[in-house]
Amino acid sequence: MILGCIADDFTGATDLANTLTRRGMHTVQTIGIPGGEAPAADAVVVALKSRTIPAAEAVAQSLAACRWLRANGARQIFFKYCSTFDSTDEGNIGPVADALLDELGADFTIACPAFPENGRTIYLGHLFVGGDLLSDSSMRNHPLTPMRDASLVRVLGRQSKHKVGLVPYRTVKQGAPAIAAAFEALRAEGIRHAIVDAVEDRDLENIGAASSALPLITGGSGAAIGLPQNYRTTRLIPKREGASPLAKVGGPGIVLSGSCSAATLAQVEHFAATHPAIAIDPRALADDEEATLAGLLGWVEDKLKRGPALIYASAPHEKVAEVQAQYGREKAGAMIEHAIARLARALAARGVRRFVIAGGETSGAVVSALKVDALEIGPQIAPGVPACLSFGSPRYALALKSGNFGGPGFFREALEALP
Repeated sequence: MILGCIADDFTGATDLANTLTRRGMHTVQTIGIPGGEAPAADAVVVALKSRTIPAAEAVAQSLAACRWLRANGARQIFFKYCSTFDSTDEGNIGPVADALLDELGADFTIACPAFPENGRTIYLGHLFVGGDLLSDSSMRNHPLTPMRDASLVRVLGRQSKHKVGLVPYRTVKQGAPAIAAAFEALRAEGIRHAIVDAVEDRDLENIGAASSALPLITGGSGAAIGLPQNYRTTRLIPKREGASPLAKVGGPGIVLSGSCSAATLAQVEHFAATHPAIAIDPRALADDEEATLAGLLGWVEDKLKRGPALIYASAPHEKVAEVQAQYGREKAGAMIEHAIARLARALAARGVRRFVIAGGETSGAVVSALKVDALEIGPQIAPGVPACLSFGSPRYALALKSGNFGGPGFFREALEALP
């Protein structure tokens, strides 16, 4: 292993694994921290479910992952979070990054969630989603981590115990040597975290080159674009093509959606116009979970005989807020995750092997329910979303989609792409 990665949710992990695989690194994603030796790979991405848990727990899990990765030979550590910097003022990005710096004995790292291919760019330290500031995007109403400040310097400054600086675009556009010099200047000022501007992939390649000597890098998957070339330059990996085709699984396909992002809501609407689709009623679930799940399974079993179907808990912000007000934010989310996980397990018992999952928390719940330990990364379906194949038996073909990723037709495209 050359690169050891820690991702704070499951879809973010596949996003990063996809980036590394496309750039020529043999990458394996593990679900949680494995026991024993790491799988044979250039990069291993440990998928945690730590984005919205208490900060102290996120730190403990991330440190355990870091220690396992280093014990298995990782030369550089990458902490991956969402390209929309999903967090609260209490964490978890800052506390985890602080703890990893201390663990590695390092005094400086970067924070760069830019992902231009999916419309996430950073200019003067402010994160844009498409043409909107993060604080003006749909993320301002995220049910778990509402983002109402687009200044990443301010956001990370409220989370970290250390000083946060900026490498502005006027420096970034000058290339890797200028970026590396800026890192040294900030380090000399006692700054331990640097937000780095980026508006296109070329910027990310230069940032990667400038970061070659950093023990720790933090960011979205885009910040890893330049890393494989560093390892080729130093002859740690050979030149390779992208992902290989995955072994065929076949059989019926199901879409399970828990994300309430604007992109996922559009995908639900698009898919439901031409395919069977049914919503999970959270109030019915709270009143009688067994009866509600039995009804959903009865409905979907009949539909899967004729083709793919969709079961979703995705809903507009206003409806989500009503449910959260009635049951509490954490209980409402846990109730939906638990229900979708049980549905996935029941569908797997009935022979379903091809799953498209929308939402990071939902993906984590489903993959855990299916007892998947690790994933082989296949070809890209959409930016940030590869087709995946589980190790072990039975093998599951999976598409784990971050809520904001993919176009309106993503669900159909993913089902067609899964082997």
